[in-house]
Amino acid sequence: MEVVIFFIAHWYLSLFCQTFFHHRYSAHRMFTMSKGWEKFFYICTYIFQGASFLSPRAYGIMHRLHHAYADTEKDPHSPKYDHNIFKMMWKTKNIYNSILYDKAGVDEKFKKNVPNWEFIERLGDMWISRLFWAGVYIAFHVYFIDLPEEWYLYIFLPLNFIMGPLHGAIINWFAHIVGYRNFDVKDTSTNMWPIEIIMFGEGLHNNHHARGNNPNFGFAKWWEFDLAYPIIWTFNKLGIIRYRKPATPTSFFE
Repeated sequence: MEVVIFFIAHWYLSLFCQTFFHHRYSAHRMFTMSKGWEKFFYICTYIFQGASFLSPRAYGIMHRLHHAYADTEKDPHSPKYDHNIFKMMWKTKNIYNSILYDKAGVDEKFKKNVPNWEFIERLGDMWISRLFWAGVYIAFHVYFIDLPEEWYLYIFLPLNFIMGPLHGAIINWFAHIVGYRNFDVKDTSTNMWPIEIIMFGEGLHNNHHARGNNPNFGFAKWWEFDLAYPIIWTFNKLGIIRYRKPATPTSFFE
């Protein structure tokens, strides 16, 4: 039971960092925050993503490219130009690394105002750091799994290693292939309800592509719920973040 709880906690904490900090803040600047809070969420990202840490700076730049060139040959990840999910994610990894190490030749307009704490960026990308977190996951599983009866619980271990890229693969592949559309946008983005509940709102991908600056992805249908938005709404009320002006959230909170 402890291993299952750990996996669920790791899944949602890692995913929240990705949707809140990498996606809605770094890439889209849907809200602002102080440098102190920015560093706080950098640290949270490093801890919660752990072995699969993704650079908020590189992610933000790459995601801006995705929106600018969605489902074209310049899109960093599009099922339209890759025959399977593994090929797409390998291409994504290479583009991510080229951005991370400033070898991509990306137009400066895509780099504007992305967060960049070089210490955490470098620390999170170091192999010794990734191996440390992998060791933590392994130790946790070894301690709590009773062999041979619970051998099957080790299936969660490799998923912990690749948590960040796994979340990206689910959305970047399936949310452009399966699901439904509320908006006739120029790309293939779809909504994946109710799968979006386990994806912290990210599965409402067609809504997001239609209203890219809206911090609430669940605005189109009354039964579409963006699980991350109540937290973002609370952060705004507490003054941790501030919606950009003009603010665009639409939900039962407003």
